[in-house]
Amino acid sequence: MVRCGLALFLFGAMTVRGQGPENVLLVVNRQSSDSQKIGQYYMNRRAIPANHICRLSVTADEEISRETYMRDVEEPVAECLTSRKLVEPILYIVTTLGMPLKIAGAGSPQETTAAAVDSELATLYLKIKGKTLSLTGPLTNPLFGKPGAPFRHPDFPLYLVTRLAGYDYDDVARMIDHALDATDRGKVVIDVRADENTPGNQWLRAAASRVPQDRLILDDSARVLYDQTDVIAYASWGFNDPDRHRRTLGFHWLPGAVMTEFVSTNGRTFRRPPAEWTLGTWKDSSKWFAGSPQDLCADEIHAGVTGASGHVYEPFLALTPRPEYLIPAYLEGRTLAESYYLAIPAISWQNIVLGDPLCRLRKAVTH
Repeated sequence: MVRCGLALFLFGAMTVRGQGPENVLLVVNRQSSDSQKIGQYYMNRRAIPANHICRLSVTADEEISRETYMRDVEEPVAECLTSRKLVEPILYIVTTLGMPLKIAGAGSPQETTAAAVDSELATLYLKIKGKTLSLTGPLTNPLFGKPGAPFRHPDFPLYLVTRLAGYDYDDVARMIDHALDATDRGKVVIDVRADENTPGNQWLRAAASRVPQDRLILDDSARVLYDQTDVIAYASWGFNDPDRHRRTLGFHWLPGAVMTEFVSTNGRTFRRPPAEWTLGTWKDSSKWFAGSPQDLCADEIHAGVTGASGHVYEPFLALTPRPEYLIPAYLEGRTLAESYYLAIPAISWQNIVLGDPLCRLRKAVTH
């Protein structure tokens, strides 16, 4: 059964090898020096065509209103795509540090109009095609759970949106460099928390069953895995493992390494916390940073990971990335963006993906 699944992953990877810079739209904010500098670096390193750069003028605030999003982000990006006849060839949209991160909203947590800017932009293909979409709650991701299918338009009517972001330019430049050096080697680390029957634990164990067993580090106990070396992929509960007490994992990440955690607000900000800040509890708001006690995926970008997922507001467990799709797809050669979006159940929601969408693991050279 596992062999059949891996064959499907491999088939999907083999059919999309042609994707490249010509399929990327890079979005840069004129009002952010970080955004402009990162955009130029990525454009040069990936040879992004000049007419694939969409320059906006929007506030660099992390949280914006729906009105600001529509006027200063979505409508200008749609204009870039339509006026340059890029609606079909563009598969990936890349945002940058210094672009707004999240859209404020109203309603219950399950039916909110709040969303991540990037996840909202993923719906733009549908909107350009004339679809009217609800602002309330999540929209089903048509690519979710389809590892054997090549990602292309119009088969899958969405854009895969990733963000080049970290605490600063140096973090992001290193992320880009590591994406270009990504090689298929190293360990897959999967850390299951102590309670037995939660869906998250089931997904983590399923991921462990679908990766090469000679590369797997699996812990199925109350122990938290810290200080691992040569890590290429990682999945866990993060802050939501009650036995996790350290702010950072202490891993040595290989170029191309990706990670995901079942954490509600780990993508809430890219402002750098004080060096002494550490994980807190929901009971003591005096120890929160940017409105939450939870860990931040930007910490692991700073530590050297190449790709990560996060959430700007509460996504609920069922709509977090599924590691049993993400990690096997990535190891079998799908791009970073495809691998994450195969694993994310919803768009127009709270999810963000950090990294170069074109990052793909090259086969390691053996002697």
